[in-house]
Formats: sequence, structure tokens, C-alpha cells
Amino acid sequence: MKMKQILKLVSLLAWPSPAAEVKELWEKHCVSCHAKDGSGNTKMGRKSGVKDYRDAKVQAELKDDKGLQIVKAGITEKGQERMKPYADKLTDDEIKSLITYMRTFKAGQ
Repeated sequence: MKMKQILKLVSLLAWPSPAAEVKELWEKHCVSCHAKDGSGNTKMGRKSGVKDYRDAKVQAELKDDKGLQIVKAGITEKGQERMKPYADKLTDDEIKSLITYMRTFKAGQ
């Protein structure tokens, strides 16, 4: 193999894929409430009433731009924080990637 091809192969193996990166973000910031599979079936998820992202109807009702706003600003209802804001922790591109990742949980996909 030529040196250029070897370096290209090494660089591909060394960097995590975008899919791996977004999965890490999901696991770091979202799993405790939304669960690994998006079901919301966690202690915190049940307590805060998160929706089941495997449900096609739930997904259809949540538009991407609204999801971006929610993740950035969080959710506070009746003076209680249901979801903390992530505007200072995640970039818009990271949030958009998380929304795209969440869409993969829809049943039948």
C-alpha cells in the first residue's frame, strides 16, 4: 500500500463516526430520562412524564424546529423544571443530530 492510502485508512479508524458521536451524546445527556431506546421507560422518565419516541404519532407531533427550541431552553411547567436546558452544553448542530438520532426510534424504521 502507498503511504497516502495507509494514512487515510488510519485516519478513518482513529476518528469516531458521526453516528458513534451522536450515540455518545444521547447516552451522556438523554438516556437517564429518555432511555437508550427512546421509550422514556426510566425512573426519571416516568417521573417527568417524557414521551415514548418509538411512537410514530409522538414523532409526527414533534417538529424538528420545536425540538431544537425545547432542548435548548428546557421545559418548565407550573414552576417545576421537567427538562433542564442544554443551550450551554450542546451546539445547535449537536442538538439537530440528537433529534435525527431520536427519529430512528420510531417503530417500523
